[in-house]
Amino acid sequence: MKLLLSLFILFLSHSSFATENPTVMMDTSKGQITIELFPNEAPKTVANFLAYIEKDGYENTNFHRVINGFMIQGGGFSADTGKRVDTLAPIENESTNGVSNKRGTISMARTNAPHSASRQFFINHKDNAFLDANVNKWGYAVFGQVTSGMEVVDSIAVVQTAGADKPIQSIVINSIKLLTK
Repeated sequence: MKLLLSLFILFLSHSSFATENPTVMMDTSKGQITIELFPNEAPKTVANFLAYIEKDGYENTNFHRVINGFMIQGGGFSADTGKRVDTLAPIENESTNGVSNKRGTISMARTNAPHSASRQFFINHKDNAFLDANVNKWGYAVFGQVTSGMEVVDSIAVVQTAGADKPIQSIVINSIKLLTK
């Protein structure tokens, strides 16, 4: 798998065919969100995200953490069972790529360990520059930007939540599909 990801990263960074950034469509129970990915700024993160799309398309996962005015986080738990879904190995943190956690950007979720991101992601609901890397700390790696469907993100951000910021009514990610390479 590492060889495949490495070859994909090499292809993206050196291909004369890669004239535009990859675009994905996230189909949710609240509507569709189109996201442009940034392989030049976050090649390992984009390759990781695309590997999950190829593996299972994030099918039938959910947004399990929603904080209005902050972010919506998903991709790591089954919408049916609520259990964690299988992950690949964690990836290297690319938060020093110069892209800020602004409203509408998509970033990798992780634990307090900087290189622990695997499958979960979040979409920033507002500008969250405090999540960016600086000389004193690791940040959260931005790897794309919502290009349409921000109204869907806004509608998810305002759902009613309970403990641990979990939506009371499940917000399902039906699938994420690659539209352009």
